[in-house]
This record gives sequence, C-alpha cells and structure tokens, in this order.
Amino acid sequence: MAHLGTSGELGKDWEGFRREMPISQRWAYFDHAAVAPITSPSRKAISRWVERAAVDGATPYSEWIAEIEQLRTLAAEMIRATVDEIALVGNTTAGINLVAEGFPWQEGDNVVTLADEFPSNQYPWMQLANRGVETRRVPTDEGEVDLERLANACDERTRVVTISWVSFSSGWRNDLEKVAEIAHRHGSLFFLDAIQGLGVFPLDVTGTRIDFLSADGHKWLLGPEGAGIFFTRREHLDLLRPVGIGWNSVVDAHNFSHIDLTLKDTAARYEGGTQNTPGLIGLGASLALLAEFGQEAISRRVIELTDTACERLEELGAIIHSNREPAQKSGIVVFELPGRDPESVRRRCLDRNVVISCRGGRLRISPHAYNNESDLDHLMGAME
Repeated sequence: MAHLGTSGELGKDWEGFRREMPISQRWAYFDHAAVAPITSPSRKAISRWVERAAVDGATPYSEWIAEIEQLRTLAAEMIRATVDEIALVGNTTAGINLVAEGFPWQEGDNVVTLADEFPSNQYPWMQLANRGVETRRVPTDEGEVDLERLANACDERTRVVTISWVSFSSGWRNDLEKVAEIAHRHGSLFFLDAIQGLGVFPLDVTGTRIDFLSADGHKWLLGPEGAGIFFTRREHLDLLRPVGIGWNSVVDAHNFSHIDLTLKDTAARYEGGTQNTPGLIGLGASLALLAEFGQEAISRRVIELTDTACERLEELGAIIHSNREPAQKSGIVVFELPGRDPESVRRRCLDRNVVISCRGGRLRISPHAYNNESDLDHLMGAME
C-alpha cells in the first residue's frame, strides 16, 4: 500500500499547510467539493476586518479596497489572466448569469451543456427559453463525457458551450482544450464553471482559449461563502450587456453627485454596488496561501491522496464509480459500499468526526492537499 509523505517531490511542506487549517484539529474533512473550511489566514483576515469595522467604522476603507484589489491580482495570476479581465462576484451563479442575461441573444440561438451539470449551470440557460433560446442538454454515461456527442449537439446557431471543469456528481475532469476547440470550431464561445477544479488544478485561460469563467471561493479555494471570481476575455467586454449596474460600475465611481454612465473599461463594470468586503478579503488571504504551494504541486498532492483513498476503499469492498484514468481523475471520488445505506454511512462518519457527502445515492469524498494519512485512517475506520 502506498504511503503519503509530508512533503512532495518539490519539497512542499504539507504538514505546514495542515497547520494553517484549523479544521484538522478536530475533523478528518473530506468534503471540499461541498463547502470547505476556511484557512487560518482567512480567519485572521476576516476577524481583523470585523474588529476594525466595529471599532473604526469605515475609516479603514481604503485599506480594505487595497486588499480586495490584491485578491483580483491573485485571481488573475492563478488563471493567467489580466487584472482587468477579473470581476469579483458573490458566487458562481452570479457569474453565469452575467453571460446568460448579458449576451446578445437572438431567437433561434442555442446553448449546449451537459445534462448532469450542477443546477446553476443549467437553470440560467434554460430560463432563456422565453427569449427563443434553446438549451441542449447532452446526456453523459454516468458522468463520463463523450466529446463527439457534445460536438454533434452544436450547430451554426450555437452561441455558448458551457460545462463544468469537474463534475460535482462523478468527479469526471473534462479536457478543456478539446471542449474549447469544439466550441470555437462551431463559432461559439466557451463558458467554464470552474468551481470544482480551481484551487486544485493549474489553468491558463489564454492557452486553453476560455472565453468566460466563474467560480465561487468556498470549495477548493478554501475561502468563505459569498465571494468568488468571474473572468471574461477583454475582447468580450462590450459584447455583454452589463446587468446589475450600479454606482461601482462607472469610471467615476466615488463621485456620487456627478451622474455619468461611462462604464469602467474592465470587468469591474459588472460589480455594481457594495461588495462582500470581509468575504473577499478572506478569500484573498486563502488564495495567497495556495499561491505559496502552487497549483502544480497541489494537484499532484490531491491526486496522490485520492489514488491512495481509492486503493484503501477497494480493500474495504467499495466500488469506485469515478473514472480514475490520468486525464479524467480529480479531487472527487464517488463510490458505494455494497449493502450499506449511503446516508447511514455518512452519519456514522460524522459521529466519528469524519466529514463526507452523499450525491446521487452514492458516497463522495473530496480531500484537499492538507489532508494526510491519519485522516485516511479515520475515514477507513469510520466505514469499517
């Protein structure tokens, strides 16, 4: 049986990462694909904001804005975008709706997606039916994506192809370059719901020709809920009709007595009004921690953890349903224990300070890079 080290081939201090995760003192946490715990730097940053807001009101506002702009920079660096291509949003759904509601649709247009996408990457597109836009939902084979089938669903009226980087229900990781090629071959744009991959796998939005991206920070980015990022290629800024316009959308944003609807020449035009300041500051602190380790190293660590988990689960008689081929494996592992009720197993684990999920009638684990062999021991012990 493979054993996990405390440092990888690049000498990363995973136990040091673990010390920045207060959750590890009490729980073996395997549910980062649902709602992740926040990092110690995030907790400190938010606590610092709370104390200043209580004692000093809004007088430190300029300092907070500087921290938020640092988040924008970190987000841009993480996906290899420019800072003017990043908008800070409340959640993944908000980013999806910026495109779904802002795109210049015409009756007869269509959107192509997968039938088992998370609801937030289906409902905003399906809502467009009242504007004559069809949403084509391509079936998968228990989560496994047939790219030829996806391509066949596209035609000359396909305007957007939208998929998740990693399926929340199966753990299947899509080949983004191939999906981008399919979209652009048909003259459409590629929207990526990145929430289940960002924070684990490296991404270059230029190299993979992604047009739009949205991701909340409360999963693999280890940030608080209500803070996320939206990316649009700069060339699409004037394509989307900005929705949710407010005082913060215009160039002279802080001159409240001067009304001039001149929109910012950056993705920040989509930010509208007052933001979730503590949430964004907390997310920035977590992104800074992740940047210290690097996405390449984190992805190798997470794959190592999930490979080891699969091996040990199979020793317990589990059936692994997630595809574990190198190109498709992710930080999500979906499995079943024959003859065992998934909800009962989940509750038993919770009673033993082990956190897992149930999705689609099966069990799901999603470890992060700070998890270790001791956590896996607790997981296996709870399920025996």
